[in-house]
Amino acid sequence: MVGHMQGHDSHRSVRATVWVRGRVQQVGFRWWTRARALEIGLTGYTSNLGDGRVQVVAEGSRADCERLLAALRGPGTPGQVSGVTEIWTAVGEGYEGFAIR
Repeated sequence: MVGHMQGHDSHRSVRATVWVRGRVQQVGFRWWTRARALEIGLTGYTSNLGDGRVQVVAEGSRADCERLLAALRGPGTPGQVSGVTEIWTAVGEGYEGFAIR
């Protein structure tokens, strides 16, 4: 654990809580998000919200979370994303893997 915890702030784990607006439910968006997060090496979860948005909670390095945000804002997402909002916080209790809720 000590080996990868030392170093610069860019490698310190953070949590990004992200809300994705648009036509993002019933189009495989959560599965797609989970696949991207696992490729990058993030932990967390993604879930549908009652108002039609998808929430993504991702933990990892700031750089890796930024990579996921770029993918969520990019042209390759399922459905149609009209907006992405995020907040950055300290890592919470931590997650095992990346779940779909």
